[in-house]
Amino acid sequence: MFLAKVTGSVVATQKTDSMVGHKLLVVEPYRIDPQERNHLVSTGRTFVAVDALGAGEGEFVLITQGSSARLTPETSKLPIDCVIIGLVDTVHLQSQCIFNREKQTRGE
Repeated sequence: MFLAKVTGSVVATQKTDSMVGHKLLVVEPYRIDPQERNHLVSTGRTFVAVDALGAGEGEFVLITQGSSARLTPETSKLPIDCVIIGLVDTVHLQSQCIFNREKQTRGE
């Protein structure tokens, strides 16, 4: 699993039948800042993920990739390799909160 931020969406009007009705989002994986270790930084990569939960742009999510992406009931029959499997509320590292969804929502 990876932490990622939803940065956009993808619209594909023509796609394989099994993908019809599935929301596609652009996600950017994040990691803990290696120098300061007190906040998250982008890895500089992007993926297209199937949204199994109703995530929105700007939200931090959990993603899984590869064959693991097809292990949820919603995605077991889909030709995918990236899926959103969780909405992140907080991230704690060494007794310090480095991400809090509520504070981000309020603009703190």
